[in-house]
Amino acid sequence: MEVIYEDNHIIIVNKACGEIVQGDRTGDVPMVETLKQWIKEKYNKPGNVFCGVTHRIDRPTCGLVVFARTSKGLSRMNDLFRKGEVHKTYWAIVKNRPPKDEDTLTDYLISMEKNNKTYVTSPDTRGAQKAVMKYKVIAQSKNYYLLEIDLLTGRKHQIRAQLAHLGCPIKGDLKYGAPRSNPDGGISLQSHRIHFIHPVSKQEIDITAPLPHDTLWQELNQCTI
Repeated sequence: MEVIYEDNHIIIVNKACGEIVQGDRTGDVPMVETLKQWIKEKYNKPGNVFCGVTHRIDRPTCGLVVFARTSKGLSRMNDLFRKGEVHKTYWAIVKNRPPKDEDTLTDYLISMEKNNKTYVTSPDTRGAQKAVMKYKVIAQSKNYYLLEIDLLTGRKHQIRAQLAHLGCPIKGDLKYGAPRSNPDGGISLQSHRIHFIHPVSKQEIDITAPLPHDTLWQELNQCTI
């Protein structure tokens, strides 16, 4: 587990693909429990340790996740997310070039619990949620394109579903139309940067994740515009 930032109230961790942020029906040990143990050992804390989940990213996705070390940090971070005051930037690798090099995508999404998948649907579909994101092509290699994505809403599987609907499924994302899986079982989507005003100290927090140790990520990063 790679801790990128830590203070008295929050911890920002670089999640590897395959890890789960919070417990689910698989029964696998989630990051929040691993982090509690890390805090307990680092600070030699007796008894139970507090660690709160402020948001989640998908299991096959890698990158930055913010946890709270105190109940005050948790409630205030939750408030920032609710107000849209936490700005998250993602990087995604796709094989197909988008129709435009830069655009804002507005769709309506509905999630199906049965197969744990999100679909683009019509605005009048019952339960549909509006989803908005901006993307920009920032690099290309011989076979792939690197997109920078700013999320303006936070829907389940939003980036994966909207890019697939655009005809640009994320590399390795079999669930959303990629032809092949990645060797590590993850998908080429990273929670790359997170920016907000600290809810307690009021200091600016602007953190960028290190890139995955993967040749294609490194190659595309060197070609960024």
